[in-house]
Amino acid sequence: MRERRLTRAFVELADTLVDDFDLIDFLHTLARRCVELLDVDAAGLMLVDPRGRLWPAAASSENARLLELFETQTDAGPCVDCFRTGQPVVNADLDEPRWPHFTEAARAAGFIAVHALPLRLRGEIIGALNLFHNSTHTLTDADRHVGQALADISTISILSQRNHQEQTTLTSQLQNALTSRIIIEQAKGMIAARLNLPMDEAFAVLRNHARAHHEHLSALARRVTGGDDAVLSGLAAPANPASAPPAAN
Repeated sequence: MRERRLTRAFVELADTLVDDFDLIDFLHTLARRCVELLDVDAAGLMLVDPRGRLWPAAASSENARLLELFETQTDAGPCVDCFRTGQPVVNADLDEPRWPHFTEAARAAGFIAVHALPLRLRGEIIGALNLFHNSTHTLTDADRHVGQALADISTISILSQRNHQEQTTLTSQLQNALTSRIIIEQAKGMIAARLNLPMDEAFAVLRNHARAHHEHLSALARRVTGGDDAVLSGLAAPANPASAPPAAN
């Protein structure tokens, strides 16, 4: 039942609210759960940096990540509008000339329908959640409410980190997350080249290895990009891959 899966998802996300908080892993988990619970084909999350610009932080697929990156580069699209207004963009018609460049890129990536939900708590907006469909699909009110609830819990998870710290710590954390994302992308490329894997599978290897060894994604990615031969050799045979969770990109 969907209700049972939704309950498990909220419990899983709440379990991440610990002192040793891995923001990137949390956001990838959230993207994957959105795909599972909302009947969408891909999901991605974007966070605002200290200068007020949106950057891709996590995505469930490489196509979604590249499309979000395109959205930030052109400064136009549903996620950008959602972030600026603080209002959801639901059942956006890509046949309308609303975001011509984004629409062209979305269709080239295989997406037909798109939605965006704000990451907000009261008046503070820290990013947006993108949802993509490969076919014409209407997001129901029930799905929108579930999606917003998932967006809200991610916002609370991030903002809760400042309960015992100064406001500058949140800014630093978000900047570190965005910087870590760049390092993770570099590590994905190195693993893909070394193991002759697609980018999605390279990220799965990286994430599963980090989880199996209780290591932060960003820390492992730094070791990979730093040329750590031991970890690069270990990535060729990840620990117990059969039981490792599926990875989002």
